[in-house]
Amino acid sequence: MSISLKNVSKLYGEQKAVNNISFEIKTGEIVGFLGPNGAGKSTTMKMITTFIPQNSGEILVSGINTLDNPIEVKKRVGYLPEHNPLYTDMYVKEYLTFLARLYKLKDSKNRVKEMIQSVGLEKEQNKKIGALSKGFRQRVGLAQSILHNPDVLILDEPTSGLDPNQLVEIRELIKSFGKDKTVLLSTHIMQEVEAICDRVIIIKNGEIVADDNIINIKNNKNKEQVIKVTFDEKIDPTIFKSKNIIAKEIDKENWLFSSVSVTDLRKEIAKIAQQNDYLILEMNTEKDNLESIFKKLTK
Repeated sequence: MSISLKNVSKLYGEQKAVNNISFEIKTGEIVGFLGPNGAGKSTTMKMITTFIPQNSGEILVSGINTLDNPIEVKKRVGYLPEHNPLYTDMYVKEYLTFLARLYKLKDSKNRVKEMIQSVGLEKEQNKKIGALSKGFRQRVGLAQSILHNPDVLILDEPTSGLDPNQLVEIRELIKSFGKDKTVLLSTHIMQEVEAICDRVIIIKNGEIVADDNIINIKNNKNKEQVIKVTFDEKIDPTIFKSKNIIAKEIDKENWLFSSVSVTDLRKEIAKIAQQNDYLILEMNTEKDNLESIFKKLTK
């Protein structure tokens, strides 16, 4: 496994930022790491990249223990933090050359040239970083994170603040990098996760609440069924309670019904409506997307 966490916890005083989490990510996987603000995402990423140590548990990156040998871990990890730290007074090519020398890359000149081409910075390579748009700064950040050809990429909000065209371009870059590397990607943009990632890990209050591929999570047989129904008149919602169906009024004739225990919610609603002489004008299943599932798991 390229990334392996076993029973990892991180405390800040008495507060548990991360509480006994475990997961593994293989080479070639692009995994979305999701959670509300303060859930423990950035803390977990910082522990994987050895910026901060865990209080308990074990973290392995490419088989190397982060506490025993943090320098070797850093050699194998590319990290793009949420707030992209760049030397804005340096020129793009100059900055990447400087980093290549820090990494002691053997053929630094050609490697810098290759990175500039791969992230589409040819026209901007002789510009100061401070003069670049947000999208091109993100490209510089991606170039520096991949410059030393790491096994693992940790990307914290890599598409934050980008316009739609930049989003598509950065998305394709990440997907190309993920073909032969391990990518752990944190973002609040659910469409990006569905477009880029093979799998999602959702964290809430420092604990893992979901870990599966996107198709399985969206097709979870035990998930809540939600149906929007339009009647020809106002109804009495209490008639549905005995069947463990929750009715929420949208307006006078439109209602949202939900249940986790009824096998076929549509059939049950139709049956109860008929028994009570209510006429259903329209019935639509509210389809779950990743955003709605995220809300249910983290609210």
